[in-house]
Amino acid sequence: MEKIKLVQKFDKQAAKYARNRKKQEQNQWRRKIFQFVRGKTLEVAVGAGMNFAFYPKDIEYTGVDFSSKMIDEAKEAAKIYGIKADFILSDVESLDFPENTFDTIVSAGSLCGYDNPVHVLNLFNRWCKEDGQILLMEHGLFSVPALAWIQKKLDPLTVKAIGCHQNRDILDIVKQSNLIIKKVERALLGYLYLIWARPQK
Repeated sequence: MEKIKLVQKFDKQAAKYARNRKKQEQNQWRRKIFQFVRGKTLEVAVGAGMNFAFYPKDIEYTGVDFSSKMIDEAKEAAKIYGIKADFILSDVESLDFPENTFDTIVSAGSLCGYDNPVHVLNLFNRWCKEDGQILLMEHGLFSVPALAWIQKKLDPLTVKAIGCHQNRDILDIVKQSNLIIKKVERALLGYLYLIWARPQK
């Protein structure tokens, strides 16, 4: 029942995400990390296709989302940006790709929503090729203690309203996983995490 309610929250947000997609074309942080996408690519929690503007046109793309409304918006975005794409309606935790399937795995703002984000990252580790890459653009705790304290206090409200945790230390979560961190950048007072990682085989 909780999962159904969460899907419904994101279904309701799909049109808003689609309206914001055009604005994201100028997003310097998305451009900075997602210009490196290559080869056979998996994107989890694809949403309305916010990152398509930054992807090379020659990738072999698979997008996953548990919201059918989000996938509908992502299909339109793929047409707009010329991305040849396949889509899977599922939550990530229920998927079972073969080991060493993907050259690139992308997550943008998905780690806030999983019950067990470390487990999801370990799935990425298994699904990514040995010489592949995992690219993460996530939001989490501010590096300013006073702001982080507010996030922790408001977390139950944001989870209830939009299904999104605000109290997560993204870097710590990635360090708990099997991934090997290659590079980290933070912006917006530490709220935005850009992480380049690779699998540990």
